[in-house]
Amino acid sequence: MGTPDFVVELRKKIGHDHLWMPGVTAIVVRDVPAGAPLGATPKILLVKRSDNGQWTPVTGIVDPGEDPDVAAIREVKEETGLDAKVEALLGVGAVGPTEYPNGDRASYMDTCLRLSVPEDAEPVVGDEESTEVGWFEAMHLPVTNPRLRMACGDAVAQLRHPEGFETRIGWHKRGQPGRTAY
Repeated sequence: MGTPDFVVELRKKIGHDHLWMPGVTAIVVRDVPAGAPLGATPKILLVKRSDNGQWTPVTGIVDPGEDPDVAAIREVKEETGLDAKVEALLGVGAVGPTEYPNGDRASYMDTCLRLSVPEDAEPVVGDEESTEVGWFEAMHLPVTNPRLRMACGDAVAQLRHPEGFETRIGWHKRGQPGRTAY
């Protein structure tokens, strides 16, 4: 879908000035099927972004009045053609600032969620935001962004051990220098 209409309208008024916006990261995980070979790991759905050529989970901007879980499901559908279901909240935290190739600057309050899709669902490139889409073994992700690699790891950890999962996104334990627990 590209840049949401409300952002386009804001940019007409403020140009490339820094914007603070709600964002969502949708990490779609496919668990290891029964009978898979020993050592098989869950797979994660990734898109290759058309703006910078990087492989990432599905990300997007939350529209005005839209809840993050609804935005995550919408973004997965738009970018991959798949109908997803939200399974877990992985964390909420600040991301950015980011400067885009056109000069726009933004930071996000990002909600990171783990999602699932039907077992046999196969993705397609759904819009101009991506050039490729595919499933990747969690142990061999082409994701280079450290925050997104950590989020993918957290998605698998939460899937495998939900009762002991502790988020690393947007939550900092007491005693860490310069950080406050809420």
